[in-house]
Amino acid sequence: MGGGFAAEPAVGAEPLGGGAKRAIDVVFSALAIAFLLPVFLLIILAVRASSKGPVFYGHARRGFCGATFKCLKFRTMVVNGDEVLKRHLAENPEARIEWSETRKLRNDPRVTGIGKILRKSSLDELPQLLNVLRGEMSIVGPRPVVTAELANYGDHASDYLQTRPGITGLWQISGRSDTSYAQRLAFDSEYVRTWSTAKDIRIMLLTVPAVVMQRGSV
Repeated sequence: MGGGFAAEPAVGAEPLGGGAKRAIDVVFSALAIAFLLPVFLLIILAVRASSKGPVFYGHARRGFCGATFKCLKFRTMVVNGDEVLKRHLAENPEARIEWSETRKLRNDPRVTGIGKILRKSSLDELPQLLNVLRGEMSIVGPRPVVTAELANYGDHASDYLQTRPGITGLWQISGRSDTSYAQRLAFDSEYVRTWSTAKDIRIMLLTVPAVVMQRGSV
């Protein structure tokens, strides 16, 4: 399961929030999928028309207790994105620094035209509602990360492993890409250590204006 991370929750432990948080996740994700079905269909058509490749993209992430799952998104990049990124970082020292500090690029050469729109509006993350419905993610939680990234979390790893990663969270409503990597880790740990149902509801409500204003998105 966990791959040897420090301070993993014990086998049989319950994710942060227990049954109450899970009930909110199931109800909200099911209703959201039903309500947003026309949007899903429009995006599927747009992605298919933009470039060759699959509509959905699933990348391995670590979840509760270190379990691996496929985190779903609408594809926003060209299919040879890894090669494009490697070449771009090799040719651009400033981009290398930006990538090493934030693991993101403001001008990412891998992103397609429709992909830029989907990312700016956060619509690329809509398929993660399916991850929530399947119990792999939560509506609110830490940002899902890959194994290599979690290995560098240090003391923050134990907080991350206590809960399901979320579609939104403190990091997303606090500036997203305008925040540093260290700040993002601090936000995730703060969320876990001070969790409450009221805080989840507050974050969900604040996510709406954050997305509308596209604050800190790339």
